[in-house]
Amino acid sequence: MSILSNRELQVFELVGRGRSTRAIAEQLGVSVKTVASHLARIKEKLELKNHIELLQQATLWLHEEHRR
Repeated sequence: MSILSNRELQVFELVGRGRSTRAIAEQLGVSVKTVASHLARIKEKLELKNHIELLQQATLWLHEEHRR
């Protein structure tokens, strides 16, 4: 996931853990709008069509990371 910035990677991981946009914002101490911007950039960088694909990819990535 070197294509993602450190903050985007944090957001991606939290999505994979099932956190909502609001929960991610609260945990990272940023606004919901900031998290939405990160999510949009993540989808663009990973060429994902929608939030469902983002959730699937984040969950798979998180699962693979924990297998290592």
